[in-house]
Amino acid sequence: MLKTLALVALVTLASASSLRAENPMVGGAPMLPTKDIVDNAVNSKDHTTLVAAVKAAGLVDTLKGKGPFTVFAPTNAAFSKIPASKLESLMKPENKEKLARVLTFHVVPGALKASDLAQKIKDGGGKAKLQTVQGGNLTASMSGDKIMLADNSGNTATVTIADVIQSNGVIHVVDGVLKE
Repeated sequence: MLKTLALVALVTLASASSLRAENPMVGGAPMLPTKDIVDNAVNSKDHTTLVAAVKAAGLVDTLKGKGPFTVFAPTNAAFSKIPASKLESLMKPENKEKLARVLTFHVVPGALKASDLAQKIKDGGGKAKLQTVQGGNLTASMSGDKIMLADNSGNTATVTIADVIQSNGVIHVVDGVLKE
């Protein structure tokens, strides 16, 4: 009996370790598949601007919700491509709705892994339309082995870290901020 319990404990520990090992580190922090999108994002030093924006837009409860969601998460470097005065203005309380529209344009319903996105792109003859929770469309395509996203204004973003599994979806880290 004791041997059986020890074996079960070892298997459980090994399973938990392998789950942790499968998720990439993001912003110097482990991304635990048992945590939700917000709880993982707050630990990434590369996503402090995104976390501040999610809070300013009042989207914390939404992204902590059941989901599942696919989030294309811009890094701090991606946000730094926006003029500082424009970003500062977006973060003001009077622009909460506009900020929420920008952020929800980076969220797609469902949990789409990179392999799902690649299949959609293949099925679409090289492009896939992804309807965001904001109501707009992102266009996904491949550039070599990288997934690219484009908005209707010609802005693009590359998935730099794919398949960061969350308890309520999946995050793909991107190097650009997209807009409707």
